[in-house]
Amino acid sequence: MFNRIELGVAPQRRRWVPLVRVWIDGAEVVAEAVGEGGRGPFVDEVRDGLLHASGEARRVVLGEPECTGGCCGFVSVVVRRSGGVVEWSDWEVPYEAARLPDFHFDADQYDAELARAARLRQ
Repeated sequence: MFNRIELGVAPQRRRWVPLVRVWIDGAEVVAEAVGEGGRGPFVDEVRDGLLHASGEARRVVLGEPECTGGCCGFVSVVVRRSGGVVEWSDWEVPYEAARLPDFHFDADQYDAELARAARLRQ
């Protein structure tokens, strides 16, 4: 069974740059890992291909806590595509955050969600 990813624009708090919310199977995984006051990916980063998955695995930084990633650590994941599956694995999270599991997405659904997210309004 595949996991399901959904991307949306976060309500603006005190930043002028819009952020993306990342839900996997209905849970907002990045926000939970960075905590209150932290940040997830910027809309422009997602539009520029931050979450693109190819056959070559690469580490993607998805956010940081309010104290900055240089202090407490970033939220990052290895993204790779293998045939019809996109995998997010080998998470690194801020030192106080709970470890995240590996996720496996249907590549067609994943690509469709990235295409939809590229059209998100700020």
